[in-house]
Amino acid sequence: MTAAAPPAGGDVATVGAPPSDPPQDQAKINWTFLLLGFAGMVIGQFMAILDIQIVAASLPQIQAGIGASADEISWIQTAYLIPEVVMIPLSGYLSRLWGTQKVFLVSCSGFLLMSVATGLSNSIDMMIFFRALQGFVGGAMIPTVFAVAFTAFPPDKRITASIVMGLIVTLAPTVGPTLGGHLTEWLSWRWLFFINVVPGMLVLFLVGRYANFDKGDPSLKVGFDWWGLALMAVFLMSLQFVLEEGSKDDWFADDMILLLSVIAAITGPAFVWRSLAYRNPIVELRAFTNRNFMVGVVMTFTVGAALFGGTFLLPLFLARVRDYSPAEVGTTMIVSGLAMFATAPFAGRLVRKVDVRLLMFGGFMMAAWGMWDAHAVTTEWGFWQFAGVQAMRGSGVMIAMIASQQVTMSTLPPHMVKNASGLVNLFRNVGGAFGLAFLNTSLTTNTAIHMGELTSRISQTSTQMTDMLSGMQSMMASSINPEGAAMKAVYGILQRQATTLAFGDAFAMLAIGCAFAAFITLLAKPVKPQAGAPPMDAH
Repeated sequence: MTAAAPPAGGDVATVGAPPSDPPQDQAKINWTFLLLGFAGMVIGQFMAILDIQIVAASLPQIQAGIGASADEISWIQTAYLIPEVVMIPLSGYLSRLWGTQKVFLVSCSGFLLMSVATGLSNSIDMMIFFRALQGFVGGAMIPTVFAVAFTAFPPDKRITASIVMGLIVTLAPTVGPTLGGHLTEWLSWRWLFFINVVPGMLVLFLVGRYANFDKGDPSLKVGFDWWGLALMAVFLMSLQFVLEEGSKDDWFADDMILLLSVIAAITGPAFVWRSLAYRNPIVELRAFTNRNFMVGVVMTFTVGAALFGGTFLLPLFLARVRDYSPAEVGTTMIVSGLAMFATAPFAGRLVRKVDVRLLMFGGFMMAAWGMWDAHAVTTEWGFWQFAGVQAMRGSGVMIAMIASQQVTMSTLPPHMVKNASGLVNLFRNVGGAFGLAFLNTSLTTNTAIHMGELTSRISQTSTQMTDMLSGMQSMMASSINPEGAAMKAVYGILQRQATTLAFGDAFAMLAIGCAFAAFITLLAKPVKPQAGAPPMDAH
């Protein structure tokens, strides 16, 4: 395909006009159309990523509102994520077939309709159904923005676009639970979904009016790979289900988890074989032959684990150990967002002047340093103790993400960019899912181990233990069973300490993972900026 991106390669007088050949002079770029169209896509991307976590702090209210059980309510998040991972890589093919603008408009329209339907749901079955459709259709809004940043923008402006995307990808899951908690408190849980309508209408206007970046290629529908689509869908949905639900169901001890693991192990290689053998594959995997893309994907996977893992551990610790409210958790978590905002402009300047491999190394080491500091967490840690941890982690993840985007995408030939952007986003999401599954299992296992170690050190005949129990029995003399109440209180103290130690282990594991990734970055080839070069062909 040879159609060029109009805003980056020709002056657009009317949306929908056929694109002209890309000029060499950036002065002819219609920056108004380019920036407004890209801004609309970025807002849509923010909504799609935000909705993954916006329900996290409000699950009890949703559960009460629709009469769901504790097991059922967790599917409000799982139902969104499982179909989303299918659309993310598929969006690259659809963008080449229909054009980025059409795919984004259809995705955003469906996302808005499903948001309203989810908010109006009166049963858990209805909500899960519409939530799954919301995740599927909205998934296309995430990777298409990455493709536009590396096709519609001139090379010397792509770093700025990467900074904007980095902020969206890192901030959306961070502010999601906080925003959701406040919305539920001020209005009701239904507004977690209704809030998408107003910004969504703005997205439809901006993208429909200004984002005519490329044209589709209808010839791609000939020989559509239905077998490849089926294999990809079964593989990704099975894998996502196993990662999301495995830690809750004791992994392979559960028949469903075992069955889906076997299905994923079979359909995964079959999908890879089909993609490499078929003439018109759903996902072009040959991008992995590019060394920098391969290294960048590993980095993106690690960024996903560090980003979602850190965002998962800290709120959970504050709620479970410190009994913080959603508002208090949000106040504590804001440090990470502020650190990312403050770091982004400096990261953009450094990417232009310093070897991006060194920036990736430094960013991952900063994140590792922050996570390692948190391995010494105690039951008394709060806002100020976590401030330094979040600042280091937030700054490090931002630097590593912006640098890894340049390494991953900048050396690919233009015709691979759309498919590659879907793969990059897929690996970040899967990395996050792997990280959460690993951390969930680690917390459960290590809490039990530390509890056993703590109880083994305590002797019922020790003077200190006897005095503690006597004191607690005196304090609880008014209860029906003072001795039982005292033993329960001691157990609670030990359980809290064991949980804190398990969180320390989880933070340390994240630190080790980030440090390992830092050294992997050195395998990438140098990336030379092409300042002043013409923008890449959109296809």
